[in-house]
Amino acid sequence: MNEALGYFLLSWLDPSLLLLTAAGTLAGIYVGAIPGLSVTMAAAILISFTFSWEVNDALALIAGVFTGGVYGGSRTAILLNIPGAPAAIATALDGYPLAKRGEAGIAIGLSTVMSVVGGFVGILALAVAAPVISDFALLFAPRDYLLLAVMGLLLVGSMSGESLAKGLYAGALGVALGMVGLDPMTAEGRFTFGTVQLMGGIPYVAAMIGLFGVAEALVQLHHRHAIPVKQKVARIVPPWKLVRKYLPLSLRSSVIGVVIGALPGTGGDIAALMAYDQAKRTVKNPSAPFGEGAYEGLVAPETANNAAVGGAYIPMLTLGIPGDAVTAVIIGALFIHGLKPGPMLMIETPHLFWFTVGNLTLANIFLLVFGLTGIRAFTKMVECPPSVLIPLILVLSVVGTYAIQNSVVDVYFMLGFGIFGYLLKMYGFQVGPVVLGMILGPMMDVSWRRAVISVGDDLGFFLEEMFTSPLSLVLIGGMSFLLLSQTPLAGWLRRRKDQPRT
Repeated sequence: MNEALGYFLLSWLDPSLLLLTAAGTLAGIYVGAIPGLSVTMAAAILISFTFSWEVNDALALIAGVFTGGVYGGSRTAILLNIPGAPAAIATALDGYPLAKRGEAGIAIGLSTVMSVVGGFVGILALAVAAPVISDFALLFAPRDYLLLAVMGLLLVGSMSGESLAKGLYAGALGVALGMVGLDPMTAEGRFTFGTVQLMGGIPYVAAMIGLFGVAEALVQLHHRHAIPVKQKVARIVPPWKLVRKYLPLSLRSSVIGVVIGALPGTGGDIAALMAYDQAKRTVKNPSAPFGEGAYEGLVAPETANNAAVGGAYIPMLTLGIPGDAVTAVIIGALFIHGLKPGPMLMIETPHLFWFTVGNLTLANIFLLVFGLTGIRAFTKMVECPPSVLIPLILVLSVVGTYAIQNSVVDVYFMLGFGIFGYLLKMYGFQVGPVVLGMILGPMMDVSWRRAVISVGDDLGFFLEEMFTSPLSLVLIGGMSFLLLSQTPLAGWLRRRKDQPRT
């Protein structure tokens, strides 16, 4: 026990490790805030610089970047309606309306505190329940990942605005766009029309920046003479009363984040969307209607995507399976340093596990410190007149998109999706379901085909397994609930239940 505590505190007591964790967290916040500069890309670049370092130094820096980067995407999501990362898509739904209402300061402060709460819950799960949750994640068969992806697609109801039909159409369109490129199992071109540029598929990050960033800039042209809203930043640290009020929702969302984060190949973006949907369904009296500046719509996704960080480390350290793209990069870093992630890592080098737990805890503390500083400077972006703000959004969008893989083609994709997103918004469609479909479509496609191959192309046996597996039955039940809860009948029942009895 004393030895485990010593490794836990190693990065706290070693000045160089302390500095590296702080620098990584600070850099992660600002990398995450710039559209297109993903945490995965930052972690991959860091490995090329740190392969000659001591393993503790490299992991300290990468853990800081990971923790800060997941949170950083919320800043531009709140201020400019440009999610810095896919995990911040749900944050923009209510964060941006709060900024337009003049509450950008309190929105960023509350998202920071709740992100830290989610981070600590994820770390606690990593420290206490790693073997249990990793064993649970192993129970997921390809058919269960298929059901999980379909459940994710049904979340379009939470992002559809007033029209579920338009949300479903946008989601289906996103799935179709996600199918473009080489088939992942046969390497044949799909919907490429003989164009080499489409062989690699449509980069969903470029599409996301276009749909949210450029489309928003074009919409703002209609309000170019509007007077900018003065932001309320007199108090950056949110009042304890507000934190206490939303703490139960934060803890519920954290559980979702940990479980989804521990499932290989999912990550914080799906966790955030599921937590947002859960909040929309369970909160009876939100501070404002969801999608119009509800604090609950900000708290749930921000807590979940940071809790997913600790969840993603669970299968990586205990099973050698990456929980998301960043932990896949970290596995590469461990191999470079002569370590073998998986069950033997816990036996041969248990100190690495406790060092990681301590390092993530320290990074989370730095996240609170750095997250609550510099907010006044950030909020000035929203107070810029449209003649300055619109070019700023366009420049950030172009630079961020080009930085993904130094490709001008990605910039063309981004601009095209920006015009397309503008047209969608003008006709009352939400752009969030399109990105959701692009993310979940390939996962659904591959999971379906793997599930069918695993039963020898026997559809009857596939359905039999689907309805006899307890885990699959639970997922089918959840999927059915999501589907039924979005019907007009469910809305009528909710309204009738809320009517006062005479």
